[in-house]
Amino acid sequence: MSAPLLVNEIFLSIQGESSYAGRPCVFVRLSGCEGGCSWCDTGHAAGKEGTLMTREAILDRVASFGIPLVEVTGGEPLQQETVHDLLEELCDRNYRVLLETGGFLPVDRVDPRVCKIIDLKPPSSGAECCFDNVDLAVKTPQARKKTFEFKVVIANRADYDWALGILRRYDLTAHCTVLMGAVHGRLDPSELADWILQDRLRVRLQLQLHKYLWPERDRGA
Repeated sequence: MSAPLLVNEIFLSIQGESSYAGRPCVFVRLSGCEGGCSWCDTGHAAGKEGTLMTREAILDRVASFGIPLVEVTGGEPLQQETVHDLLEELCDRNYRVLLETGGFLPVDRVDPRVCKIIDLKPPSSGAECCFDNVDLAVKTPQARKKTFEFKVVIANRADYDWALGILRRYDLTAHCTVLMGAVHGRLDPSELADWILQDRLRVRLQLQLHKYLWPERDRGA
């Protein structure tokens, strides 16, 4: 039996980001993150606050919602070694499984059936990027490229220009879905939309739907 996982919360909500935005989704939010992103909106999950749960207990809780879409997030879920066992078991039980990761740890050991939503951290975030993940996505066989999505959260024009350089260097939008969003309360999404249109970028503009649906919530949303 694998070691228990430190769980911050498990809840049902509307998927607010990624190409799955708008769909009901069960979220398994794990505790702990050493990424240090300036714009973290889940600071309550960055530390050691949470409940130790066995994989079986987590799976039972997920099953109780009766929803086929599940996202494992954090915190930074990849900091807990046994998350890989949980992801594999969720896939084996025929859930559509998403992993949202801060992008500073490699995803090469993640079950290939999992859709990996990987942050690319621009300069304003103050956090590091693991560009090995970009290399992995580009080199992945075509049939599995849909299991990689990259997300860039933009706070200003400098962030946007940085992201533009990454997209062009790797021709990333030719290989997988790239999502761009504005830091909530820092950049007007319409301004980001104008930049995207001016440069004819093949990206998906995203709004954090949960922020608009439940602006006062920092948990369970």
